[in-house]
Amino acid sequence: MDQQKFIQLLQSVLAPDTERVKAATADLKKNYYTSPEALSFLLQILTSHPSQELRQLAAVEARSLVSKQWNSLPASQKPQIRSSILQTTLNEEAQLVRHSSARVISAIAKIDLADGEWANLPEFLLQAATSQSAGQREVGVYILYTLLEVMGDGFVSDMPGLFTLFSKTLQDPESAKVRINTMLALSKIAMLLDAEEDQQSLEAFRMTLPHMVAVLKESIDAGDEDRTMQAFEVFQTLLGCDSQLLANHFRDLVQFMADLAASSDVEDDSRSQAISFLMQCVKYRKLKVQGLKLGEQLTLKALQITTELEELQNHEEETTPARSALGLLDTMAQSLPPSQVIVPLMHALPQYVNNPNPLYRRAGILSLGFCVEGAPDFIATQLDDIFPLVLRLLDDGDVRVRQAALHALARLADDLAESVGKEHAKFIPALIKSLDVASAKAGGNDSESETQLDIIRASCGAIDAVFQGIEKEDASTYIQELVPRLSRLFEHPDLKVKAASAGAVGTVAAAAEDAFLPYFTVTMDALSHYVTIKDSEEELELRGTICDAMGSIATAVGSEPFNPYVQPLMQASEEALHLDRPSLRETSFILWSTLAKVYGENFTPFLDGVVKSLFESLHQDETDFEVELGEEAQDLLGTEVTIAGKKIKVSAAEGEGRATLSRTSQAATSEADIIDVEEDDDDSDDDAWDELAGVTAVAQEKEIALEVIADVLSHTRGRYMPYLEKTVETILGLVEHSYEGIRKASIGALWRAYAMLWALSEDGQMEKWQPGLPLKVQPSPELVKLGQVSMTATLAVWKEEYDRGTVTDINQNLAAALKACGPAVLNSEDVVNQITSILISIIRKQHPCQQDLGDDEDLDQLQESSEYDWLVIDNALDVVVGLATALGPTFGELWKIFEKPIMKIAGGTEAIERSTSVGVIAECISSMGEGVTPYTSTLLKLLLHRLGDEDPETRSNAAFGLGHLCQKSANTGEITASYNTILSKLEPMLHTQTARMIDNSAGCVSRMISRYPDRVPIGDVVPVLVDLLPLKEDFEENEPVWGMIVSLYQSNNSVIQQQTSSIVSALEKVLGPPTEQLTEETRENLTKLVKYLHQHQPALVEGNDMLMKIARE
Repeated sequence: MDQQKFIQLLQSVLAPDTERVKAATADLKKNYYTSPEALSFLLQILTSHPSQELRQLAAVEARSLVSKQWNSLPASQKPQIRSSILQTTLNEEAQLVRHSSARVISAIAKIDLADGEWANLPEFLLQAATSQSAGQREVGVYILYTLLEVMGDGFVSDMPGLFTLFSKTLQDPESAKVRINTMLALSKIAMLLDAEEDQQSLEAFRMTLPHMVAVLKESIDAGDEDRTMQAFEVFQTLLGCDSQLLANHFRDLVQFMADLAASSDVEDDSRSQAISFLMQCVKYRKLKVQGLKLGEQLTLKALQITTELEELQNHEEETTPARSALGLLDTMAQSLPPSQVIVPLMHALPQYVNNPNPLYRRAGILSLGFCVEGAPDFIATQLDDIFPLVLRLLDDGDVRVRQAALHALARLADDLAESVGKEHAKFIPALIKSLDVASAKAGGNDSESETQLDIIRASCGAIDAVFQGIEKEDASTYIQELVPRLSRLFEHPDLKVKAASAGAVGTVAAAAEDAFLPYFTVTMDALSHYVTIKDSEEELELRGTICDAMGSIATAVGSEPFNPYVQPLMQASEEALHLDRPSLRETSFILWSTLAKVYGENFTPFLDGVVKSLFESLHQDETDFEVELGEEAQDLLGTEVTIAGKKIKVSAAEGEGRATLSRTSQAATSEADIIDVEEDDDDSDDDAWDELAGVTAVAQEKEIALEVIADVLSHTRGRYMPYLEKTVETILGLVEHSYEGIRKASIGALWRAYAMLWALSEDGQMEKWQPGLPLKVQPSPELVKLGQVSMTATLAVWKEEYDRGTVTDINQNLAAALKACGPAVLNSEDVVNQITSILISIIRKQHPCQQDLGDDEDLDQLQESSEYDWLVIDNALDVVVGLATALGPTFGELWKIFEKPIMKIAGGTEAIERSTSVGVIAECISSMGEGVTPYTSTLLKLLLHRLGDEDPETRSNAAFGLGHLCQKSANTGEITASYNTILSKLEPMLHTQTARMIDNSAGCVSRMISRYPDRVPIGDVVPVLVDLLPLKEDFEENEPVWGMIVSLYQSNNSVIQQQTSSIVSALEKVLGPPTEQLTEETRENLTKLVKYLHQHQPALVEGNDMLMKIARE
């Protein structure tokens, strides 16, 4: 092998000529790297060549060849190589080369030490790490760090010696590099340490923590950005290790980071890193944070830091402590109970929003806005206090405060659409005023003008959000005032203003529905130009927003008026797939979903193209991976870094002065493929890589594609059948994808497909399903097969799924499928047992998605949950209801398992948990029928107690449950003995207009009368019930109430006869709109009642045109 030619090829790899680099790389791979001599040459270059760049490249390449070629080198050469590389690494002046060389040493040592070779290496490293020379100590510790990285398990028996060494080097009096390298090494030990098995090492590690904090503080004080970042990364790593390592110091560590974050004397980057650490604590150690009651302190610190926020419209540009603090508030609201975040925030809010300093007013309202998504239910209870201050700040004298109030209002409306929508008469005029004032002031080039532009955009965004919760009748009243105003902004020179106004018009149209028709044509003509623009990133972004707006408009006006626009819009959406912008592809997919809903089976002409494109998206290769590092990583060019066990080459992005990490597929031919990506021999890290690479643009696009496929097949129904088999096959291949969004969307799409096929079958020849097992209605073989694969896929993911949102979504989909399609998917004892086991683990907060990386013992002590955590349980309880609905009386056997954990929740301290669990109990009683009889005593006691609950929702649900228990239980003696008690508790509820209490109480009394009429004083009760008609909130209760009334007429009861005049008046309202007041069966029975009353008391009916029309039918 020609050594000179070999060196020339390596030099060519470093050349700035891409073609030359590719040719040299190909030559090296083909003609040199297959020979052990290449490794020998590389090691010689590393230890002796004068060029730093060449030594660096030799180190990188040598490391990749060690695992393949080291054992093939002559044994006689190895001692000299080992000695030479150790000595030259100790003396290497360039840090990058020094570190790369250290990694070559660790790669060789990994092989040699396992084979009993290089016995003097540990002693050499110990001498280097304790040398009088700081440089040698730095190298010695760094090599130990790299050895721990590649073969950490081999050091388990040497832990005491390592801790003795590192306890000294961590406090090295001379070298910051020694101290930080020691921290890196300790982070690797932390990943190896088994706290349960090695208490001595645990205690030794805990003793190092105060010194590790000191190293971080020293790095910050010295202004050493690189070492500060490394120290922060070590602490981030420790959060993922055994929780006992940090347990004794966790509170102090959080306090230190919180103080660091709040200190304005510290560099912003360090403060932001401290906040990032706190966010990870809250996310992954939330039970520990909650148990130590740290939430309130962190909330108040974050609130204070937010006052430092600069220009709001620059929120996408850089990470600052203030923006990070808002992110921390968002994370805490999602992870911690409201008592530790929202309550202290609300207590502190007045001193902020009433502060004379506008930065404090802005901080207060922004912080509130960022907390809404995580705790909407609790925030909803505070709206009487929140809405007035939002309105006041929308009219604040400082433009920055008004700007923040607009953004906060949009966030409130996003998560509390109905509540905000009800206040439209206050908010919409304020938003119109904001829009008009900003439009008049915008136009210059200064920062004030830019702020006004952002207020225009924010005003449009707030209008967009608020209209999502406004009823059609109310929305229609604003059409004439808003649409022309917003449409004028379509011509604004700022593309983001165009986009914001178009989005608002789309939402206004969707809310107003056919009331938008007078503006439909002119709006579509004005927007149509923008669906084909593509000359810049900003134009592509606008194009996507316009397509979204047109989809909303299609929803408003319906298919027939929209027909002239659908074909060109579909063509534009198809073109958008090929414009190299992932967000635009997703916009096209979502548009197809919207149009499929609008057109239903008439969407068929587009199905071939739509399904083809969606399949192409789902079959995309996800092995390409690139991360931009930025200019500050230029000194890493030509090196490699380790991510999730993979060695990734740092290369220059073509034509740009920035560095990227690239891992490409085998077919790649880009510059990133020049140097082999080394993969460790141990394939166990593949999952770690998958977790890293999972959330790519391609993976997120696949998630959207799956959701759209589910929508399209649901709405096109039978027209989708030619594609169904391939769709299911494709989805099954994605069910266990590394990205949770794809797992979630895959399971959802399978159950949507099952529900669609089931509905088609019932529309055809198959009878409607009936509750209970064994099955009374046999589904087709196609349905059986689809049900089996859907359930198998669900159980495979559901049991071990760690992502909270995915489990919540699985719960929702399975509950919906059971309620819509019945017990066919439960036709196996093993399936029922698995479902029951998973649900019990969720209800008891023992499911993997409910665990964190903290201490298990904290679980039993914590009564409160964040709203996101409760949502998992809430939806699991809905699956219990689904089981009861599907199984009917046979669910009684399963109730034995669910009774105690659900009743425990019903006796809890949180109102939302009590009301939900009592509602679930009521639904289960309703479905079980006589199967509830063995549980009568326990349920009766609980529901009677909850009739006196302080929470109105809980009382209302208890009334609903008691009515069903009285009606369904065969334990006549115990039920009838409780009638007087029940009636006395219900009496005040019949006059309480809140939380459906009147309707549920009326339903309960009606069921009691229907079951045991002789046990109720009908003469006293019925007139009261009739005065409550028609029911206004819970239309489900119309069935028992009107059923009882019809029954009394049928028995010629004198009390009901005396109420006929009032009943006729109620019949007129209940038989009118909205039609959803009554089920078909109840409507049919009331039609018969009208005819009966017309026959026997015609005078009472003849004065009513609607009832007379019914009577004559």
